[in-house]
Amino acid sequence: MPEYLAPGAYVEEVGGRARAIEGVSTSVTGFVGPTRFGPVGGEPELLTSLADFSRIYGGIDLLAFEDSEVENYVAHAARAFFDNGGSRLYVTRIFEPRSGADGGIASHTLDPPATLTLRARFPGQAGNIKIVFAAQTSPNLLSRDPTTNQAHVTGLQENDLVYVKPGPTSPPAEEGLYDVETLGGTLVFGRSDGSQTTIGSLDPSPGADRVHRLTLSVRVRRSGRTEEEQGWDDLSPHPQARNALLSLFSQDPASRRQYLTVPFAIEGDVTSGAALAQALLGQDVLNKLSLYLSTDAELQATDPLPARRPAHTELGKAYTLETGNDGKLPGSDAYTGVKGSNLQPSTGLEAIAGVEEISIVVAPGHSKRGSSDDPARCSQIAGSLIAHCQERMRFRVTVLDPPDGLTVAEVQGYRQQFDSAHAALYYPWITIVDPLDPDGGHMIHVPPSGHVAGIYARTDASRGVFQAPANEVVIGAVGLETLVNKAQQDLLNPMGINCVRLFARRGYRLWGARTVSTDPEWEYVNVRRYFAYLEHSIDRGTQWVVFESNNETLWANVRRTAEDFLFSEWRNGALLGARSEEAFFVRCDRSTMTQNDLDNGRLVCLIGVAISRPAEFLIFRIGQWTADCRP
Repeated sequence: MPEYLAPGAYVEEVGGRARAIEGVSTSVTGFVGPTRFGPVGGEPELLTSLADFSRIYGGIDLLAFEDSEVENYVAHAARAFFDNGGSRLYVTRIFEPRSGADGGIASHTLDPPATLTLRARFPGQAGNIKIVFAAQTSPNLLSRDPTTNQAHVTGLQENDLVYVKPGPTSPPAEEGLYDVETLGGTLVFGRSDGSQTTIGSLDPSPGADRVHRLTLSVRVRRSGRTEEEQGWDDLSPHPQARNALLSLFSQDPASRRQYLTVPFAIEGDVTSGAALAQALLGQDVLNKLSLYLSTDAELQATDPLPARRPAHTELGKAYTLETGNDGKLPGSDAYTGVKGSNLQPSTGLEAIAGVEEISIVVAPGHSKRGSSDDPARCSQIAGSLIAHCQERMRFRVTVLDPPDGLTVAEVQGYRQQFDSAHAALYYPWITIVDPLDPDGGHMIHVPPSGHVAGIYARTDASRGVFQAPANEVVIGAVGLETLVNKAQQDLLNPMGINCVRLFARRGYRLWGARTVSTDPEWEYVNVRRYFAYLEHSIDRGTQWVVFESNNETLWANVRRTAEDFLFSEWRNGALLGARSEEAFFVRCDRSTMTQNDLDNGRLVCLIGVAISRPAEFLIFRIGQWTADCRP
């Protein structure tokens, strides 16, 4: 309590003890699977568009595993997710190195005497990038100071790199690259051999000595159809300079953004900007640079013939990183992942366990068949997804894909392996136009989970998480791997296998909203997801209660907090009942707690809600009647 010692007026802020419960997000999705590029493990990155995915995870081109080449299903799923209404996606990349390989990271070591290596930031075939380093020069910075009549330079500071172009008459300085250094508070030009040239020794007369500040530009182009060129300009070669090249392409980036978007690093010890520029550009480019900075008279005076001035595009040298690969097809252990430590980051499902906002978990492409051990591998990965959502992260659900090419009878057999309210299975695979085909005539089959996760998000945004995500158009679908008719769905639907079907004049639609649970209370996806939403929202919104005095005042505040939240849900149509009393109840008093509970610090609040279940079967009973025969 505050103390009141001196007479006066005291104004104090008093907050209400009951606090509103804010509904949590239900549409944030986490993908786990192999991609062409990007970080392996660690905290996943939030993506809000397909462009974000392509920039970090390498686009939509095929994955070349050790023994096969397969579609990039995670990329296709990301595209389907955003097309169908998804807006927030976390991606965790998994990668298994090939047997005896060096980790799948592309690199290129510069020719001696340089001791530099260009190395891709992450493993993957997309790391076999082409890098072009090019020289950029300023106008002549050497002039005569009108007050002292001495040579001076403008726009330079310590650690800049300059190219000195001597005049034709007895140049006091050798032509070439110089680092700008400080000697007694004065700028001087230093060579790699330790010699120095003072600015005052240069001749600033027209047609005599010239000094040009030199920076580097970097252009990167990855292999693949959908990749765009990345570029950086005005980078200083000196490690200690402003906008230093080595700071941007560092092995230990200064920011998360730099780590994700700068695709390679330069490894090696360099202390001189001149040495780094010499190593990256090579002597051939420096010879062209000398001609590029020459005057017309100097070009005409070359022997034996007048020299041609090189174009600016010729002042660069290209390198291609090699030996990057996509590893081998990840096994079930890679999807399960390992919990991080000080020595290594978390991987697989363990990496997304720490992102509390995720409510939907998907592993696109994990069920693709191709070898004899695929059935067991697929079932193990699906089991890991279910265990992650049901046992560890109980506010999540997973969308399961069956193996490709299954018949109706085979998908029934596959479904028999699972029994969980935290998983939903969708069949069949969806046919889309291959985005890698420039003519648009080639079709490929992709797992439905990416489309389904996007539809979940779309339904949540337009109607609410309590609405069954069914009878919704599948955007991007142009066909189905297997056409399912009503008679076949009569067999599949009771088993909890949700079908994607084609309806005349209504397009391709999700036609099912069941979980793979045998418990009738958790038969529907929207019921499971809505309960998870309620539980998570109440859990997060009542943390303020912990360590409050456990008495009638607190109980009343807890009741009011929960009742206000549930009343809002009922008004929005989420709960069943003509009156709020029919839709829910909240009890938190002596009837829900014993003295033993109070003695042990327990506050027990009992909440009951009436959930609206979907109208899955629409039945109209029609009969003939007359004035003498009424029903």
